[in-house]
Amino acid sequence: MARWITRRLAEERGDVPGWVLITLMTAGLVAVLWGLAGPALSGVFDQAMDRVVGF
Repeated sequence: MARWITRRLAEERGDVPGWVLITLMTAGLVAVLWGLAGPALSGVFDQAMDRVVGF
């Protein structure tokens, strides 16, 4: 059984291009969402801080 597992792990190469694509797509999605929601979130944060500080 251990030899079978060792052999299977040695044969397993993985799907590097697929993981690279997923990583790049995720990074792109985060960048787009950050670009769209960043100013709105910054405004909400500033408004909340102003209320806490009392200005």
